[in-house]
Amino acid sequence: MTDPIPAEIPELVKRGALFVVNHSGGKDSQAMFHYIRRYVPDAQIIVVYADLGEVVWADALEHIKATTLGLPILVCKARRTLLQMVEERGMFPSPQQRQCTSDLKRGPIERTIRQTGRKLIVNCMGLRAQESSSRAKVNPFAFSTRNSKAGREWYDWLPIHHLLVEEVFQIIADAGQEAHRIYKTGMRRFSCCFCIYASDEDHTIAAGLNPPLYRTYVGLERKTGQVMMMPSKAKGRRTLEDITGIRVDAETA
Repeated sequence: MTDPIPAEIPELVKRGALFVVNHSGGKDSQAMFHYIRRYVPDAQIIVVYADLGEVVWADALEHIKATTLGLPILVCKARRTLLQMVEERGMFPSPQQRQCTSDLKRGPIERTIRQTGRKLIVNCMGLRAQESSSRAKVNPFAFSTRNSKAGREWYDWLPIHHLLVEEVFQIIADAGQEAHRIYKTGMRRFSCCFCIYASDEDHTIAAGLNPPLYRTYVGLERKTGQVMMMPSKAKGRRTLEDITGIRVDAETA
């Protein structure tokens, strides 16, 4: 099957555009990096990583360095961490208010890209249609009016939007690599160890793999009186302890 590459990509390559790979260390980012290299010369690719600190798997950056073939990596960081954000706001991010994405990832990454001084940018992100109905509706290639300023021409591209999860792992295998070790534990999501989009199973596995961070999240739930996961009609309001079945002593939370 022919890849659904936007017609604009070959022309942007010819024009010398800088293709920026947003990389979390997860499977989709890793596959996207190799997918892009099918169409874009290495000299026109850089990797950018938003360092979220203690809330992500500790060796995420090391995995990125080990799998991006020596291409340039830019590391950026927000002025505050996710845990600080929760403390300040007294609540966790939600699907409707995703400050964890806008403030900790998108904002720092876009600022870092602008600081390169390049005037023709293709910002590449690893969202896939299979992940959710909302992501399925996202335009895989679009001109960014918001970022196209001061003589800068900026496009947002979702190179692997059409791929299924099996194809993602196959691209990684075809590159002679493995996805991050965390997937072998049964985790299905990467980046933040505990995430508002993660499954009950993922949270339970993460709690076992990272007890100190789990205790921190449980402590924040108790301190704010809020729960990390949005209540649902089917399951109601549940704390992380309800979800995982792993209780935390009040003295250690």
